Amino acid sequence: MIYLVSTVVVLGVLILVHELGHFSMAKLLGVRVERFSFGFPPKMIGKKIGDTEYLISWVPLGGYVKMFGESADDEEEIPPDQQPFSFSHKPVWARFLIVFCGPAANFIFAVLVFGLVFVFDGIPHLGPVIGEVLKDTPAEQAGLTAGDEIQSIDGVRVKYWDNVSETIKAGQGQPVEITYLRGDNVRTVSVKPVKVTVQNIFSEDLEIYQIGIGAGDDYIIERVNPFKAMYLGVIRVYDVTRLTLLSLVKMVEGKVSAKNVGGPIFIAQLAGQQAQAGLLNLILLTAVLSVNLGLINLFPIPILDGGHLFFFLMEMVLRRPVSLKMREMAQQGGFILIVLLMVLIFYNDLDRIFKISEILTR
Repeated sequence: MIYLVSTVVVLGVLILVHELGHFSMAKLLGVRVERFSFGFPPKMIGKKIGDTEYLISWVPLGGYVKMFGESADDEEEIPPDQQPFSFSHKPVWARFLIVFCGPAANFIFAVLVFGLVFVFDGIPHLGPVIGEVLKDTPAEQAGLTAGDEIQSIDGVRVKYWDNVSETIKAGQGQPVEITYLRGDNVRTVSVKPVKVTVQNIFSEDLEIYQIGIGAGDDYIIERVNPFKAMYLGVIRVYDVTRLTLLSLVKMVEGKVSAKNVGGPIFIAQLAGQQAQAGLLNLILLTAVLSVNLGLINLFPIPILDGGHLFFFLMEMVLRRPVSLKMREMAQQGGFILIVLLMVLIFYNDLDRIFKISEILTR
């Protein structure tokens, strides 16, 4: 039950935020919103306020916004006195903003979630305490042992473990002076890092400098003010976006398996696992998925927001709308592409549960 509830909550929140982005900008720019629904049909309950009917529908996996004059087929049927309220009769920049604000809302939501978590829960960092020393490494030869607390490197104060690893890597093999605390005694040793080959998250070989130490399991919570927390929220969203795009590039290059692509079932598994681990974990997962939803919707694929934005950009350049025939052809191509992607996603989801690929290769 926790898997089902957490999935419904996560997906419902993400898509509702997305649709609120479209809805808010449409209202701001004077477009009549005929229907705003939380959930998908059939309708459960609804109430009309002004020009908009607000609905709660039975399938709580998102929502949708129906704008007046949104369909190209309705464009010629709208009388002149109603055209100021029509989406299709708005200037191209206004239509662009309305569509763009859906994905933008997902990014803003993620920034706010990360920022608020940083404000109220702080930022956890591994402390600068050595957890292990590998055999036959510069650290062992210099006499460092597990439990030593590193205080400075080359005279620069160390607060967190990240400072230790980053400083050693940045030195490019130059000897470093490490001052550390062992019991009540402060000691200093000189250590010369060696070049080693490690693998990154994409299983690619990287050459870096190390001295052969690993972090302990002690955490230090950094408290930050709201302004810095929101700034760090922006940085975190940028990092998630960059990593997602890099993963897609590596997938196209064949360096990352397409089996890593997941859909609703995979999200349900993640949501259930994170909900069991704690509410904070589920909240952070929601923020990460919000970034992914916003990013995917910006891809220039017809039927996604990015496809519409691409046509609006073309209209700005050409100073005339793209022909209906070309838009229809692009929509059909985009639909086929999305269907193929959905087939891959659901296959991967089912394969994670039933091990279909192992059965087929027997």
